[in-house]
Amino acid sequence: MPKVVDHDQRRVEFIEATWRIIARTGWESATMAAISSEAGYSNGAVKPYFATKDDLLTAAFDHIYVQTGRRMATATGCKRGVAALRAYCREILPLEATSRDEARIIIPFWQQALTRPALVERHEQAMRQWRRDLQRYLTEAREAGEIRTHIPDEDIIGHLLTALLGAQITATLMCTIETTETLTAQLDGFLSLLAT
Repeated sequence: MPKVVDHDQRRVEFIEATWRIIARTGWESATMAAISSEAGYSNGAVKPYFATKDDLLTAAFDHIYVQTGRRMATATGCKRGVAALRAYCREILPLEATSRDEARIIIPFWQQALTRPALVERHEQAMRQWRRDLQRYLTEAREAGEIRTHIPDEDIIGHLLTALLGAQITATLMCTIETTETLTAQLDGFLSLLAT
């Protein structure tokens, strides 16, 4: 009887192999042959699932977005307002090994997106969802009196996203315990300013 192949699982295996290679040795080393080998398959096995490296990079981005979303949902749980806002942002910050590896994939994704409108749109879809979530927590915080600043929510969200996405680069280039502590302190400092 022929072996039944779980194609969805195979796709995930190739995505995770891509992720590991990029995190370990960079985007340029993530060739289709290297990805097939990393996943434990023969050369060319990835082609039926992902025709190009760009397809794989997009899938890796989507995989990261889904994983981050799951962590966000767990971290925010029953929290509301500033507590939820802080927990949500901490899941974006590259504070742990997994989120630092994710940053190593996001950076080449941004590089490729410079000349590929479809990748820009994929990124913007993710950012629209993050903006909606951040807005919800800001609204809860204002209603609870936890945030009293007159700065418009749109500007607060813009600042947070700029800082959180910029932290991807900072943590990738300067991966130390001090960097992790600094990023956490910067987030906490900014959130405390919103209460004044």
